[in-house]
Amino acid sequence: MEIRNIAIIAHVDHGKTALTDALMRQTGMVEEGFTMDTNALEQERGITIYAKNGSIFYPPLHKAGEGQRKATKINIVDTPGHADFGSEVERVLRAIDTVLLVVDAQEGPMPQTRFVLKKSLELGLRPIVVINKIDKPAADPNRVHDEVLELFMELGASSAQIDFPVVYAIGKQGIAKRKLTDESKDLTPLLDLILDWVKPAGKMTSDEIKEKPLRMQPFNLAYDNFLGRLAVCKVEEGSIKTGSEIFIKARGEPTVKGKITKIFTFEGMKRVEAESAEQGDIVMVAGLPTIYIGETICTEEAAEPLPAIGIDEPTISLNFMVNDSPLGGRDGKLVTTRQIRERLERELETNVGLKVDFSPASDTATSRKPQDSRSLSDGASYYVVYGRGELHISVLLEQMRREGYEVQVSEPKVIIKEEGGVKQEPFEEVVADVRNENVGDVVSALLKRKGIMTHQYEHEGMTRLIFEIPTRGLLGYRNEFIISTKGEGILSSRFVEFRPFAGEIDRHDFGSMVSMVNGKAVAFALWNLEQRGTRYIEPGADIYEGMVIGNVSKGEDLDVNPAKGKELSNMRTSSTDEAIILKACWPLSIERGLEVMKGDEYLEITPHFVRLRKKYLTKADRSRASKKEGGDKS
Repeated sequence: MEIRNIAIIAHVDHGKTALTDALMRQTGMVEEGFTMDTNALEQERGITIYAKNGSIFYPPLHKAGEGQRKATKINIVDTPGHADFGSEVERVLRAIDTVLLVVDAQEGPMPQTRFVLKKSLELGLRPIVVINKIDKPAADPNRVHDEVLELFMELGASSAQIDFPVVYAIGKQGIAKRKLTDESKDLTPLLDLILDWVKPAGKMTSDEIKEKPLRMQPFNLAYDNFLGRLAVCKVEEGSIKTGSEIFIKARGEPTVKGKITKIFTFEGMKRVEAESAEQGDIVMVAGLPTIYIGETICTEEAAEPLPAIGIDEPTISLNFMVNDSPLGGRDGKLVTTRQIRERLERELETNVGLKVDFSPASDTATSRKPQDSRSLSDGASYYVVYGRGELHISVLLEQMRREGYEVQVSEPKVIIKEEGGVKQEPFEEVVADVRNENVGDVVSALLKRKGIMTHQYEHEGMTRLIFEIPTRGLLGYRNEFIISTKGEGILSSRFVEFRPFAGEIDRHDFGSMVSMVNGKAVAFALWNLEQRGTRYIEPGADIYEGMVIGNVSKGEDLDVNPAKGKELSNMRTSSTDEAIILKACWPLSIERGLEVMKGDEYLEITPHFVRLRKKYLTKADRSRASKKEGGDKS
């Protein structure tokens, strides 16, 4: 049976997963209502976080041979669309034969479209372009087609790559057509194009395959309670059988022996046990407890390792530590330094975009072999975690809290490098689609954050602004953008490169409202504090000294007493007490907390609560720390 390996890539929310779901349904591999995004976080956020493998047969097996061509197996990998999860996309592209580049028929190419397309073109892949959501009222497929063509040329595509086929689709309805005027009721035009355009993987005879020694490379990892670590690989050369003795090789590392205990292939979203697999197929293998993404599995010890999978560097870092607040340990079951460390070690096995520094002395990102925890000035131990962005880190924190962990994190810091005595920092390209009346506010805010406008154009009442801005300038801006555009703007970004340090950026123009008492918040006190700023808590919430309960419009921190009730006396008054009506509060989520927190604050995360607090809880300790910091600078 012939095999085709494809990945579906796109900017976030351009319809990759909906298209994949429709392909699965129409080929009879899954039932109605199925979705590739099975993770609870993915379903809640409406985005893909993890790359997923599946396969279809086309024509469907029960129809193959009925006057049609023979059934072909198509392995499909659905990839994330957000730039923070770009590492998931990068490693998948090495294992497939082509990509379906999905582009929204209204929005056109966006930052992540450029990122994933650039990676695909560098690997020599010839994409199929799918202009999706052509049923949108403001869709303009012809304009988007021209923009995609310009993007191909801008990225240095070869003449063969520029000659790409185009399919117009409504992914949610499962409709595809080669021309806008064509009549179509399903995805048959797209499936036919995949078979005609994509070369079969491993087009060799069985005898030729058997003669070649095995070489394959894991591009994803999974875990099974009974089988342990599982490696998802594409068989690059040769064939593999259950019980095969193999060698694991990585450049600069000693060779490790192993044995394949089980082999699984994919049918739909199910994994099916198999005795063997041949060149070109995507398989999942068990029996290799130390295998890691990018290493080479081979049957000959002298075989040359496959090229390592290159992953872009992290751009931000923050400290993970034990939750030592007065309310620490009440809500979670996993609260110790050792438990946090074990969880981070486990995350490193599959999350290749993440780095963790466990060492006591090193200030750089790290190996997979941790040592000891570091120490803060106040004696608390912590680990430095490096990620691709705020969303990348916040998803990890959200997973940990749902698993019962309590953890405390510091303010995210952008990674600064030094090359030739010059400080370098990461820059990002930002694309903002806003209504014409909001352009002034957005431009003003981005310029204030050291952004440089590179392009601006209008289209049907909307303006697209393109900026290049330090990553530091974007930290904490997304919520401000939502407010200034009244929730109608779209903000996207992608990492560009490291450039010379752009100078100081004042991200926060507000102060913190800090509790100076322990107890429970009272509605009367919160009502009096509303005129000072925005609150994060509701009446009845547990509070403690040093906890940040809101922000202040002015730039200075304000110590407040949110537990102070209305004083009662036995004096009669002519007026009756009116009911206290509070404005809606601004409850903290993990992402919001990471955006608004300052350098002298920690974000406290437990299974049911997200709180902000000062590093030093008492006002006296904060004053001493501030004086000491001022003395050190002088």
